[in-house]
Amino acid sequence: MNAETKKSPEVEAKEPQTSDKENTEKPQPKAEVKTEKAGANNLRVLENIDVKLTVEVGNTEIKIRDLLRLNEGSVVELDRLAGEPLDILANGTMIAKGEVVMVGERFGIRLTEVVDPEERVQNL
Repeated sequence: MNAETKKSPEVEAKEPQTSDKENTEKPQPKAEVKTEKAGANNLRVLENIDVKLTVEVGNTEIKIRDLLRLNEGSVVELDRLAGEPLDILANGTMIAKGEVVMVGERFGIRLTEVVDPEERVQNL
């Protein structure tokens, strides 16, 4: 065999292996930092938008004939049990559950369960 016909062993370029700990300590690329800042600025703009907060005691379905028969003193049974937490909605999307409290001479609501913030933002 002459020098021209000899094959050199193939060499693969490999990335140096790093542990998970080293991967978490890497600084973020500048593009990601800018994206996070833009997202934070967008959220600040949204923070000043009014939303309608509603407390839902319960609901039911009735026939129109029964609706037409309602008058002062009529009682309509709802689907929620007494003492059960009430739904708190922001623009029609449930964000929490709570209970009615008195704030001076007005009604208020104490939050007892709150929907995960990421889920709340996705549903708004």
